[in-house]
Amino acid sequence: MIATIGLEGTWEFQLDGDKQGLQVAYDDTIALPGTTSYAGKGKRNHDAHAGSLTDEYEFEGWAWYSKTVELPEELAGSTIMLYLERTRVTTVWINGEAAGTQNSLCAPHVYNVTNQLKQGINTITIRVDNTYYPTKGGHMTSRDTQTNWNGITGRIELQCYGTAYLEEVRTYPNVADRSVTVKAKLVGTREGIINVSAAIANGSNSHTAAGMTYMVSGEEIEFIYPLGTDALLWSEWEPNVYQLRIGLQQGELTTDVHETFVGLREFKTGDGAFTINGAKTFLRGKHDGLIFPLTGFAPTTVEEWLSVLTTAKSYGMNHYRFHTCCPPEAAFEAADRLGIYMEPELPFWGTVTDESYENHNAVEQQYLIEEGYRMLKAFGNHPSFVMMSLGNELWGSKERIDEILSNYKAFDNRPLYTQGSNNFQFVPVILEHEDFYCGVRFSRDRLIRGSYAMCDAPLGHVQVGPQGTLKDYDDAIVPQGAAVKQAGSAAGDGTIQIQYGTETKVVQAEAAEGELVPHVPVVSHEIGQFQTYPDYNEIAKYTGPLKARNFELFKERLEEKGLGHLAHDYHVSSGRLAVASYKEELEAAFRSKRLAGFQLLDLQDFSGQGTALVGMLDAFMESKGLISPEEWRTFCSDAVLLARFPKYNYAAGELFEADIQLRYLRPDALSGFKLSWELRAGEETLASGHAIASAYGSGDFVEIGRIALDMPEVTEMTKTSLNLQIEGTDIRKSYDLWIYPSNIEVDSSGVSVFEELSDEAAAVLEQGGRVVIMPKLDGLQNSIEGTYCVDFWCYPMFRSISESMNKPVPVGTMGLLIEQKHPLLSLFPSEIHSTEPWRQIVENSRSIILDGTDKSLQPIVQTIDNFERNHKLGLVFECRVGAGSLLICAVDAKQAAATLEGRQFLHSLFRYANSEDFSPQAELGLQQVRELLK
Repeated sequence: MIATIGLEGTWEFQLDGDKQGLQVAYDDTIALPGTTSYAGKGKRNHDAHAGSLTDEYEFEGWAWYSKTVELPEELAGSTIMLYLERTRVTTVWINGEAAGTQNSLCAPHVYNVTNQLKQGINTITIRVDNTYYPTKGGHMTSRDTQTNWNGITGRIELQCYGTAYLEEVRTYPNVADRSVTVKAKLVGTREGIINVSAAIANGSNSHTAAGMTYMVSGEEIEFIYPLGTDALLWSEWEPNVYQLRIGLQQGELTTDVHETFVGLREFKTGDGAFTINGAKTFLRGKHDGLIFPLTGFAPTTVEEWLSVLTTAKSYGMNHYRFHTCCPPEAAFEAADRLGIYMEPELPFWGTVTDESYENHNAVEQQYLIEEGYRMLKAFGNHPSFVMMSLGNELWGSKERIDEILSNYKAFDNRPLYTQGSNNFQFVPVILEHEDFYCGVRFSRDRLIRGSYAMCDAPLGHVQVGPQGTLKDYDDAIVPQGAAVKQAGSAAGDGTIQIQYGTETKVVQAEAAEGELVPHVPVVSHEIGQFQTYPDYNEIAKYTGPLKARNFELFKERLEEKGLGHLAHDYHVSSGRLAVASYKEELEAAFRSKRLAGFQLLDLQDFSGQGTALVGMLDAFMESKGLISPEEWRTFCSDAVLLARFPKYNYAAGELFEADIQLRYLRPDALSGFKLSWELRAGEETLASGHAIASAYGSGDFVEIGRIALDMPEVTEMTKTSLNLQIEGTDIRKSYDLWIYPSNIEVDSSGVSVFEELSDEAAAVLEQGGRVVIMPKLDGLQNSIEGTYCVDFWCYPMFRSISESMNKPVPVGTMGLLIEQKHPLLSLFPSEIHSTEPWRQIVENSRSIILDGTDKSLQPIVQTIDNFERNHKLGLVFECRVGAGSLLICAVDAKQAAATLEGRQFLHSLFRYANSEDFSPQAELGLQQVRELLK
């Protein structure tokens, strides 16, 4: 390219929703780059989508854009391309003459308009259609993410070349000899002179390679450009990027200059792991669906992507998986500069077929295959583009999928390829030509993440226990002992019903006997999905075309139930439980030696699919105030300390043992480091010690040693913190542990305890007595099942899916809101949110639905419901009934008494019920109580 003519600015504009064709005169103008929605064009949308954000100016159809541009005399005779960086289906006319149609969703639209432009004034007309795509488009066009916008974003320009120029310039880094192999096509000539130079373009390091000149000939050219023996390598730790400049010379005249980023790197696989330049790395990935609420489309400037990716990196991320989408080039350039491993994905979520299928989708499939080639050509030079996926949760022909992989690898062997993300779900397979596997299980029970939806049960260990930090996925990845069937529970006709997006579908399930043992690196797919209750203060942040009317609707529902004053506490309490769940989820991944990485869903909230507020960051990639990046990195970074112990609750004098490990993923050795540890209760140190060990470079899994101590004697329930620190580094970790007095006795004497509101219980209340009701759980109709973990993804979506699959509906609750200063808990000190002492108690409980009761009846221990139901749920609550005092606790007393923490809870509860502090203020009638306990 020798010159550009920018086309950004004001364009004449006309909406054509009914596709009638361009009217005689344009009736409006619009600023490009941009979209119709961002510009506020069209009829205002007054809908309120409960399951996603609402586009205030949603438009689908044709939109016409026109602009006049002057072609200067000095550019006459040039080869000229119209470049549209990112758009939908475009049809172009130059001075009224058709120039063609293009339909890539992921790559730029480039039109050769050399023969249609004339010297002087020209009119460029572009029709953009955002309907009837060859494919549904995944998250490139989804309302759930960046919306199905209409417009043109990014660079819009005329690119001018000489009569001879380079096309499809591709660079192949060679780490061994510090060189770059350049391949390209010569257009307009069959010989020329190539002048090449390169210099580091970012960071604190500097290096300039010697310029070189090459005589080339033929249609396809290839040469090797040495960067020098002292050339710098690219990795997550040192993202050294070279700006490579390639000039094509014809005689004395330069007719084309091509600039591209190059990073010297080898991203490979070996021994079940990923390596970068020979050093092991562990993928700490983030899902991304191109959610940008202030615009409704993905940014196209490097500065915007640097901001987003820098935030992700501050939370320990080194990898991005783009769910059924591909970001603009600016994202790859930002990732180049920051050292983030990128995995774009074809915009497809469906079934790959061959001719043997009854509904062979040949047109869509060919489009998607071509889209993959377009992505490789457009972005493949970026060092950050290290992986590629064929789509999300695909089904269909394994042979056809493998054939597509094989063809891509033959065309471009620079990235690593996978058949897709979580393909074939319950019946996974590893194909011949895929380089790594991404999924959630290897059979029904061989799970490699910690949480699942009810429709995909069994649930994960984070959701159902056990307590402690011993869980890893090594045996699930490579099982020991007896053979494991690969297949799930297929029907007699060989089909299986699965979750598919926000719906269900029936697919063919080929049952295979024996173990599926992976021989490629394994990446755990979409881990986490722990939901937090909405923060309604976020509504004010939606100042762009997307409005949080879903949040407004949820807020109205909560207020209608009389619970609006609890919204902030719901958000904080559910969020803190989600933090603890993510910590265990991530640590289980780091504990797994056979796991090569994970892809989190998600670090940020997901705005659609029912509204899934699963992030520590909101949809704007801004903190929710739940955890700092520094604290998050203690369990998600390139150096993670791990303590492995069986439980969190201990009796005084009981032996505590923990094996201390270090998952070390930094390139520099850490020889003879000193680990210091201490067990603290507040400001008091209860025990301490240290150990010496070494880590010899990236990929080390260091067994540091064992901590063993008798828990100190305590006279009351005591929360402690086990703190680990590698001295002189930022590597640290802490775990909460609880110690209980020995020989805790549950003494209910002096208290009238009943299983129901019997006549006897009513008589005690009428006489002004004190009654505790601990009802039989299986008889409580007006209640919700007890569960410890927060809801998975979001209740509305998976309730609907479970119902359609005739499977159990999720419990859908989001942890506890605890009145921690209430005297009932004086001997069972608690946070405002669920913590491990509550796990076994809650899992053997039910929460009573208190809808319609007076606002004064505030449960002492309340279960947080999801934003669809918004039940007022009481686990422990009290009220006056006539002259008496009633305390209701919907916990299985027998099960609670069988555990250390349960006995402590009952001890505290009965002590309170027998004290003067037991003086409820809210009042209910006998009949009301009977209705609640029916």
